[in-house]
Amino acid sequence: MKVVVGLGNPGQKYVGTRHNVGFDVLRILAEKYQAEPSRTKFESGLTEVVLGNERVLLVAPQTFMNLSGRAVRQVMDFYKLETSDLLLVCDDLNLENGRLRLRASGTAGGQKGLQNTIDHLGTQDFARLRIGIGRPPGRMDAAAYVLQRFSASDRESMAVTVQQAADAVVQWVQQGIQSTMNSVNAAPAPKTRGTSSIGKAEESNDPGNPQ
Repeated sequence: MKVVVGLGNPGQKYVGTRHNVGFDVLRILAEKYQAEPSRTKFESGLTEVVLGNERVLLVAPQTFMNLSGRAVRQVMDFYKLETSDLLLVCDDLNLENGRLRLRASGTAGGQKGLQNTIDHLGTQDFARLRIGIGRPPGRMDAAAYVLQRFSASDRESMAVTVQQAADAVVQWVQQGIQSTMNSVNAAPAPKTRGTSSIGKAEESNDPGNPQ
């Protein structure tokens, strides 16, 4: 079994926000591969698909972004999985909007959900697929920026990126990390539009530090 974790914040309030692109990738995979009905366990939404001969568990932590590692650790322990069986999908401020980057290990690079997962697993040695959302414009606070919804133009281009990310997940399951890194990381830089047209972010008073 393989495990694909998509990071995001739970609840309708956060649907369509930059921080939730990991959830969006899971949704694409669940729809395309006719996933079984989602169930809630280990503080996560869980559903399963079959890719070729491989069972793949899709995990959407419901702990809020910054506490994601707690849910991931529960899943890994229950199924007695190795970190080589894990792929985590998340947004990344440090990558330009629409760019994908796959790594077999490494630091969190400031992504708090990824950092919390590293902390709970006690290792950096697991694959992560980062989806670039770009830096906030001007002096805008990064925490507010990631909780914004995409503008109409950015939403259209990001839909293409999310589909590409879902395809990369399938390749990782079927061909492994090295082949998938070669494909994903060699892709040309995307042609993106600016982010100045995006409206003001919602303020969050939810527990769990969703940023």
